[in-house]
Amino acid sequence: MMQARAKISVTGLALDYPDADRGTRHRAVENLDLDVAADEFLCVLGPSGCGKSTLLAAIAGFIRPTLGSILMDGKPVTGPGADRGVVFQEYALLPWMNVLDNAALGLKLRGMPKAQRHEQARRFLALANLGGVERKYPHELSGGMKQRVAVARTLANTPEVMLMDEPFAAVDAQTREILQFELLRIWEERPTAMIFVTHSIEEAVLLGHRVIVLKGRPSSIHETIDIDLPNPRTRDTLRLPRFAELRERVWNTLMREARAAEFELQK
Repeated sequence: MMQARAKISVTGLALDYPDADRGTRHRAVENLDLDVAADEFLCVLGPSGCGKSTLLAAIAGFIRPTLGSILMDGKPVTGPGADRGVVFQEYALLPWMNVLDNAALGLKLRGMPKAQRHEQARRFLALANLGGVERKYPHELSGGMKQRVAVARTLANTPEVMLMDEPFAAVDAQTREILQFELLRIWEERPTAMIFVTHSIEEAVLLGHRVIVLKGRPSSIHETIDIDLPNPRTRDTLRLPRFAELRERVWNTLMREARAAEFELQK
């Protein structure tokens, strides 16, 4: 049987970024290969500064590869596009717009008529458990609700790939857990390719079908770990012996790389 083509395919990727202080360039990512399936939830872990967010930005089309290629459905990624939705750590909601207009912003920028974009935004706000708050403004919402609006806004554009850069890092632990299960529920209702950057080992194991661990400076994929936990995942998942085993495996891999990165910085 012929294997289905990956939704996202990264081959031989190298990414450089400028050092303004020294007038030089540094390589953040080197020789990285990665395929992501159309309905896969992939989590990306690695020590601070290893290029996780840089990789996400390249897939989003915000920065161009120095070497190698990034393909979506076999076509080169040459810039940002509505087919790839991005959710950042910051909510990035416009304070003068209510929840409904914030959720419909991308559709407005694409030229969709007001009635149609509001109908579509309401549908995805309801999917994110935000029905009934459409007329509220960002300052009236909790941090968790703001992040759900950001997720709904991205989903309303019906992207084929969701790119999430530590989206729950700014909220408290209780809200973070609620948002994790909300995201899993949304993914179950609308499966899509999801690439999720996080510093949390537990979050990566709970959410991901696979976890990739980046290593080195410049970084590449050190290990890929299949997360063979049953779906749908619930709070009971956190108590499974297999969850503990996988968390320990990822922790050991990540800690080895974190110590190696710290040693490099001390040279």
